Amino acid sequence: MGVPEDLLAAAKQCLSERGYARTTVRDIVAVSGSNLAAINYHYRSKDALLAQAMIEVTGEAVAEVLKAFPDESARWFEEFWARLIESFQANPMVWRANVETLAQAPHLPDVRTRLAEGQALAQRELSRRLPGQDEAGGQVLLTLFIGLLVRWQIDPDNAPTAQELAAGLRAVAQAAAG
Repeated sequence: MGVPEDLLAAAKQCLSERGYARTTVRDIVAVSGSNLAAINYHYRSKDALLAQAMIEVTGEAVAEVLKAFPDESARWFEEFWARLIESFQANPMVWRANVETLAQAPHLPDVRTRLAEGQALAQRELSRRLPGQDEAGGQVLLTLFIGLLVRWQIDPDNAPTAQELAAGLRAVAQAAAG
């Protein structure tokens, strides 16, 4: 990796570990092993570097969501959530940085636009993979995913398991059906 890639990787790590507001140029430089001038030279500013890191981590998160969707399974719903939860545990940096991106997006128009594009892609792909290619179903899955992600970041010990999520959704659907 070169200096720009090292800076970007360091920015992602700092987003995950420290958050947007608490990340300093010195933090990024310390993690990347580069120097202060490299940030301005390669990215114009710390904010531009962090914005690029948030955009890239959004792409990584979308890829993880789509990878979690099982190809063919009668129990696809539980498998999907189980795989996502495994990803939360295996890739905590991606998911913490993604939650930070969700929090910062309303304040950063370029990040908000790219995050919306990533969410639209995820929704389309989830809809396409659902039995019957249900657009509303893809929207619900994406919304549930974002909620589950936030729950896992705040209190993973009390976040629902895949089985609990499936059972709860069945109960809600039955109650909504009257």
